[in-house]
Amino acid sequence: MVGQRSYTWGTGRRKTAVARVRICDGEGVMQINKKDWKEYFTTPAQQIAARQPLVLTETEKRYDVFVSVKGGGPQGQADAVRHGLARALVKAAEHLEPALRDANFMTRDARVSERKKYGQRGARARFQFSKR
Repeated sequence: MVGQRSYTWGTGRRKTAVARVRICDGEGVMQINKKDWKEYFTTPAQQIAARQPLVLTETEKRYDVFVSVKGGGPQGQADAVRHGLARALVKAAEHLEPALRDANFMTRDARVSERKKYGQRGARARFQFSKR
């Protein structure tokens, strides 16, 4: 099996976005949905969020990262990638866990949108009340 790569997987979630992250030893390539990460995440905030675990642990040039992400919006997807990447890094190198946990990258952010209720305009907003 020449050229066979050994991948480490991590799943990240945020709001309704789900990111399946694969990492393997390499030279720092990062692809998201088969696109370059800078092409996929266009704003600086999204780019920073998606790469934070690698930057924090100083492993940008050590691993190749391949991500499949779906659902949610761009920022939710970036946060899901951050969560999945942190989980994959911990599986690959357990000594990185304290730093990633202190930075709060290992914790799933459980905040989601409140559902719209019937008879109302939104989750909390009501239709205007008219006395007469």
